[in-house]
Amino acid sequence: MKKVMVGVLSLMIICSVRAVEVKSPDGRIILNFSVKDFSGVKACPVYSVAYKGKAVIADSRLGLELGKVPLVEGMAIVRETPCNNDTTWKPVYGERSSYRDNYNQLAVELKETAVPNRLLNLTFRVYNEGAAFCYTIPKQGVMEKVDITREQSEFRFLADHAAWAVSSAQGIYTNTTISKIKPGCERPLPIQVADDVFIAIGEAKLVDAARMKFEVLRDVPNALVSKLDGNTEGSLPLTTPWRFVMVAGSAGQLLENNFIILNLNDPCAIVDTSWIKPGKVIREVTLTTAGGKACIDFAVARGLQYIEYDAGWYGHEYDKASDASAVNLDPKRSKGPLDLQEVIKYGNEKGIGVLLYVNHLAAEKQLDQILPLYRKWGIKGVKYGFVNVGPQQWTSWLHMAVRKAADNQLMVDAHDEYRTTGYTRTYPNFMTCEGIGGDEISPSNTQTLNILFSRMIAGCADNTICYYDKRVDKNSSHAYQLAKAVCIYSPWQFLYWYDRPKGAPKKVGGAGGTETDIGGEPELEFYDKVPVVWDDTKVIHGKIGEFAVMARRSGDDWYIGYMNSGADRKLDVPLEFLRKDRKYVAHIYSDDPAVQTRTHVRIDRFVVNAGNVLKLSATAQGGQAVRIVPASRQDAFPFYK
Repeated sequence: MKKVMVGVLSLMIICSVRAVEVKSPDGRIILNFSVKDFSGVKACPVYSVAYKGKAVIADSRLGLELGKVPLVEGMAIVRETPCNNDTTWKPVYGERSSYRDNYNQLAVELKETAVPNRLLNLTFRVYNEGAAFCYTIPKQGVMEKVDITREQSEFRFLADHAAWAVSSAQGIYTNTTISKIKPGCERPLPIQVADDVFIAIGEAKLVDAARMKFEVLRDVPNALVSKLDGNTEGSLPLTTPWRFVMVAGSAGQLLENNFIILNLNDPCAIVDTSWIKPGKVIREVTLTTAGGKACIDFAVARGLQYIEYDAGWYGHEYDKASDASAVNLDPKRSKGPLDLQEVIKYGNEKGIGVLLYVNHLAAEKQLDQILPLYRKWGIKGVKYGFVNVGPQQWTSWLHMAVRKAADNQLMVDAHDEYRTTGYTRTYPNFMTCEGIGGDEISPSNTQTLNILFSRMIAGCADNTICYYDKRVDKNSSHAYQLAKAVCIYSPWQFLYWYDRPKGAPKKVGGAGGTETDIGGEPELEFYDKVPVVWDDTKVIHGKIGEFAVMARRSGDDWYIGYMNSGADRKLDVPLEFLRKDRKYVAHIYSDDPAVQTRTHVRIDRFVVNAGNVLKLSATAQGGQAVRIVPASRQDAFPFYK
């Protein structure tokens, strides 16, 4: 026995000084890993990342603390296991109709060279889109459970690069540098290394663990380190969420490549997904039967799929005595009457689904009661409000609540600070979530364009798009609002957030301001037609905080959104993504003060083909939206009156 142990230890010592590398399938990204003396620590796990032959992440330490005892030094490599994968999978819905999951992987088994000889495994994956790693604490000896009290995942950069940081999921982004980032920086975090090198660091597959954010690494220049929101406890083996380093030639390419986060999550766990239906949603703000029916009629007329009853339908959302299993209106929000069963029945007759808001207080208390009840009522989905985030307890609770909703064939939207890390792949009934400074907080165009190239790397976001509210004229333009429906991806896209259909009763109170009647402006045809999920996605132009042009395809149709900020701009959009054997009709929606409507949006229509170049232009706070359809289609030239 002693000879065997000596032999293994000898192997570990030999392997510990050897560096190994993992390349992306296209060879452009290389992750190097070794165990070595580094930064005052002996025999610690160290990684680095290079892109196109140049380092983008310098040598950075990896490690954990288990019960306050560091597991970061005195390590040796026991075994290395490489593998690769190149598969394609089709989502229930997405920003593309299929995703390629192509990576090279290295699993490394480590062991302490001194007592207590604890084991730690690291898994590295390198995609063409970036690199990722996670920790696994395997079963070992008499250890059955583990308590991770700290994670030492470092991200050391070679200079004090520009970064776009925010300390809360719905906060205001700051264009800063790495050294000035405040503790608790949100993820994903975009960083500009050079004119043609952009990085995003973040977290994927956070299901049952404390959330990770970032803080500046003390006494090390130009470096960040993981910051956990509390401990993570669990039985062995325990695997942490993934930490990723995306690398691309532009901010737009980072956004295009955000499917790496989905690839780092498990495949769909729902066998029958036929009941999961993306769609456009209008919020019912009056909490009345008449208001619900008016919203349903509006949804039918304008191509929406759902209405949602928001806070107040079952009482004051922050009153712990409020009962989410029965209609009991909050008098400060509505005088009623609300016959919810009548509205659900009316919606079913018209093909429109009803969604219900439930604050986290009621959801935490009544979840097992209300979910089967809502399914019995005929509700299609639930919106969990003001969900707790950060500690493992609340991460676990929310994803459990998504799974229990799936058991009852209910779709889910999670508000407020929660940000997705890709669980929508595993449970696609998790349609969307907030974690975004959307229209409710009246963001400037600059802020929304910061959000687009940072928050949207994580995936779907419920931006609660408004249209007629006065904040549109103050902050942006109406064509810019149309473009949001293309650029800001959400399989449940809430439109007209502060607006109500004509004929609905007036709202009594509540947050948000005065709701405005929805009119019949011609450009609303764009909202009528725009899909919420896509077969292909391209970022044509983009600069963080300044402008973006995105093109998305649904079937044979293409939609383009142009969002602008800070200066008047003209941008060329080559239509080379169109089929070369077809003619199309482009419907272009532009801001024009000369148009005699309250929204001042002009519509132009003309024939285009793959050889044409669209000349898009926008004012300093404006935008444009474009719909392109095959000219052979009956609706190609619908000269609306």
